[in-house]
Amino acid sequence: MRSAITRIIDGGLSDGVRVSLGKGLRPGLLTAATILILDQVSKWVILIEVMDPPRVIPLTPFFNLVLGWNRGISFGMLDGDSSLNLWLLPLLALAIIVALVVWLARTDGGLVAHALGLIIGGAAGNVVDRLLHGAVVDFLDIHAAGWHWPAFNVADAGITVGAGLLILDSLFAGAETPKNGPEEKTDEEP
Repeated sequence: MRSAITRIIDGGLSDGVRVSLGKGLRPGLLTAATILILDQVSKWVILIEVMDPPRVIPLTPFFNLVLGWNRGISFGMLDGDSSLNLWLLPLLALAIIVALVVWLARTDGGLVAHALGLIIGGAAGNVVDRLLHGAVVDFLDIHAAGWHWPAFNVADAGITVGAGLLILDSLFAGAETPKNGPEEKTDEEP
């Protein structure tokens, strides 16, 4: 007897209910895995090799390597040591990842699949940090004229680029045809 998961992956449940996986699942998950690996390796190198001891390392007139710990959400909001941040934020991120994987499984590939993969991989990388360290490791510092953008990491870059690609796709992609096919026009009044 096959498991329920095997039936779902094969494209069917029971009683004639079918689940179809789009062509975007594999490339999207590959993109997610790539971002997750790049993120975790870069953080490991920063923590173990580069920032021992922690310091500011200027690389260009506008770019530094630093070591920061973000216990909150984007741009340090909700930054603190509360148990809310320790458990709620990773659980919320995991729920978002699941929702994005469901969306990814329904895509037909292309730009949307890779954009979702970037976001999924980035979110997963930050969840790993929260579970390992209780905070997200940030180390990239972009600045100009004394103003510093909040420090970020490869995962954050993946999330930002992925979100930007989704916005571009929604603005410039061609109109989609309905799942049931194009609507037929009739001369009759509704």
